Amino acid sequence: MTLPDLALIHGWGLGPGVWEPCAGALGNVARIHRIALPGYGDTPDRGETFVEAARSAAESLPDGVTLCGWSLGGLLAMQAALLAPERVARLILVGSTPSFTQRDDWTAAQSPSVLAGFAEAVAINDRVTLQRFVALFNQGDTKARAIGREINRGILSSPLAPVATLLKGLNWLRDIDLREQVSALRCPVLLIHGENDPLMPLPAARWLAEHLPQSQLEVISGAAHAPFLNDPDHFATLVGRFIHAHRLD
Repeated sequence: MTLPDLALIHGWGLGPGVWEPCAGALGNVARIHRIALPGYGDTPDRGETFVEAARSAAESLPDGVTLCGWSLGGLLAMQAALLAPERVARLILVGSTPSFTQRDDWTAAQSPSVLAGFAEAVAINDRVTLQRFVALFNQGDTKARAIGREINRGILSSPLAPVATLLKGLNWLRDIDLREQVSALRCPVLLIHGENDPLMPLPAARWLAEHLPQSQLEVISGAAHAPFLNDPDHFATLVGRFIHAHRLD
């Protein structure tokens, strides 16, 4: 049987290499496509808006794909699925939220001051700021030290995205609010969220589970913002089970 297609969209700051620790396990359940956002890896940043970046990602996808986005990548995955529902058969949102930033009617999120602080720090020293970011999103994870070491040895020892790209991503996290749009998503959705996520609180995932018509929520005990790094094998099992439960062939 031919393996189904699974496209992975990374989050802010770390690039597509963040999926490497679980790539082998995921490769047993699907044919993997890693999407590099503008400015990451060999993908140039031509000043795309959030919607343009989501549209570009959607256009690169094979038909019938399962689209998996982590963190900022989850926001982009939702937008891509809204723009190209004919291509996205299933959606997996990892550590995701419809709005990263707090609003008057939305408290399950981060204060705008947190993003402003990261923007100031990135402009001064991007590598040190990303190391701080990794430490922050691992808070509460039972494997925080191991995950941090792996990321620092791998992604953060390689060339980083340009500062302008990092700042643009922070602006997207500040400005994007998809709460009024997500109910239009009609494909099956798997939400995978860390029990102790310090960046995107669990109530945000529960809100998505309530407002997405065909969704299921899996909460990973002991994980923080990157549950796929806490337990790659369990993550791949959840992904494979979801994909094959909703295969049309």
